[in-house]
Amino acid sequence: MRVRWTDKALLRLKQVHDYIALDSPVNARRFVDRLTQKAALIALQPRAGIVVKKYQRDDIRETYEEYYRIIYCIRVDRIDVLTVRHGARQLPEQLRNL
Repeated sequence: MRVRWTDKALLRLKQVHDYIALDSPVNARRFVDRLTQKAALIALQPRAGIVVKKYQRDDIRETYEEYYRIIYCIRVDRIDVLTVRHGARQLPEQLRNL
């Protein structure tokens, strides 16, 4: 199964990079690499992630890299990474607002 990053997830990934890069561009690149590697591992065992309780859907799951949540949706033929969010941030009420 392949992993596809949504436009929103790519935007969030860039925002994470840019924020960390304010202090250390090298660490920003390294951390984004770790996030993308972690997301790639989702393809091996998609259901290993934790169900996101707020949305009460078995196909919406998450995994963590340090304090960041990688939230994804399991589709028939692929995994869609929906967003990357700091764990301290509240999730929106609607999935489409991720």
